[in-house]
Amino acid sequence: METKFTDYQLKPYLKKALAALNFYKPTPIQARLIPVIQSGKSVVGQSQTGSGKTHAFLVPIFNQLNELDQSVQAVITTPSRELADQIYAAARQLAKFSPKPIVIHNYVGGTDKQRQIQHLQHRQPQIVIGTPGRIADLVRNQALKTYTVTKFVVDEADMTLDLGFLKDVDFIAATFPEELQMLVFSATIPQKLEPFLRKYMNAPVIETIPTTTIISPTIDNWLIATQGKDKKALLAQVLHAINPYMALIFANTKKRVDEVSQYLIEQGFKVAKISGELTPRDRKKTMRQIQNLEFQYVVATDLAARGIDIPGISHVINYEIPADLEFFIHRVGRTGRNGMSGIAMTFYVPGQEQIVTEIEKLGVTFQPKRVKQGEIVDTYDRNRRAQRTKQQKTLEPKMIGLVKKEKKKHKPGYKKRIRKAIQKDEWFKRRVEKRESARAERRKNRRDHQD
Repeated sequence: METKFTDYQLKPYLKKALAALNFYKPTPIQARLIPVIQSGKSVVGQSQTGSGKTHAFLVPIFNQLNELDQSVQAVITTPSRELADQIYAAARQLAKFSPKPIVIHNYVGGTDKQRQIQHLQHRQPQIVIGTPGRIADLVRNQALKTYTVTKFVVDEADMTLDLGFLKDVDFIAATFPEELQMLVFSATIPQKLEPFLRKYMNAPVIETIPTTTIISPTIDNWLIATQGKDKKALLAQVLHAINPYMALIFANTKKRVDEVSQYLIEQGFKVAKISGELTPRDRKKTMRQIQNLEFQYVVATDLAARGIDIPGISHVINYEIPADLEFFIHRVGRTGRNGMSGIAMTFYVPGQEQIVTEIEKLGVTFQPKRVKQGEIVDTYDRNRRAQRTKQQKTLEPKMIGLVKKEKKKHKPGYKKRIRKAIQKDEWFKRRVEKRESARAERRKNRRDHQD
């Protein structure tokens, strides 16, 4: 029997809010963790992008919130401003149906800190969402009162570690009461993160959602070999061929993002760029333009785009295969959400066949494609040669007769003469096959030209 949100002991307004979002059936991580979090246990949830972890912690937090208590009850940290904005928006959607007002504040870098401090002097939020640095600053200034917190969420913990924010998170956690429910969510659990988890978590419930369950069956994975062609020009051909609703293009470095976005702009594409070099104001402006569908193409790095939820992404393009294959799942998960169909396209260069094989081990089934006459068409599987069964070589009757004749004569050097005869015969057959193949290719080219 399938679990539904209505099966949980949720407040009536939460049921209304979830129904308004068309959320009826919980995702695997929500089904596993919502009952555990509601029981008061600390949790480590390991899952990938698109698994629904935001509502896995928001729903039980709201369900256990005391709306009459005007003190800080829950703090949620996340390493990027954009992800903080999304969690804040999701929280406001849930709070909208509450009969009693719920105060939620979002604190991120690049905003007016002094104004936030002034507001906090008059009223404390019940739920705090934000980036570790800004929340830590407000605590240090004794503006944000965190000694009443009962729930602490560390979202994207591995990225928090990678970006150097763990020290701020540690500082924030040290200000909370000992009786604290801690919820940590991460795509991976790096070894360097384990001391922090041991410091604040006592026997947490650890839930891991396998990667293979996260790749939506509604996503088609296309594999495109560059075959030594100009990669940027090939990308432009692909974009002309697909004409997407919105395409998110991933490169591995800020430099490559700059190169690709600049090239596409020169080719007449309307492109947005998301990288770590953008100022907070430019990032916010760019994200607003993307949300308003002012751009059809977005080029980004993994870290810059991590946690950014852009609705309506029809295509994800891996211009480069990520060095860490976990990021491949993050990228692909940007499309095909909420049961919608999507296409993820991966470029690979000569010599990357083994890396492609490693991706396939993650549960990805590739469809080989190529660009032909402005369209994307099916092509040969890259493993077609390896998959051919070796045919046993047999000699033709005339060669068998030659062997028997030479053996019967037993003249010196008969084995050498047999080998030469066989080699000559094979050379002649290869030459005939090559000639026939060339003729067939010319006929095919003439037909294509006539079409």
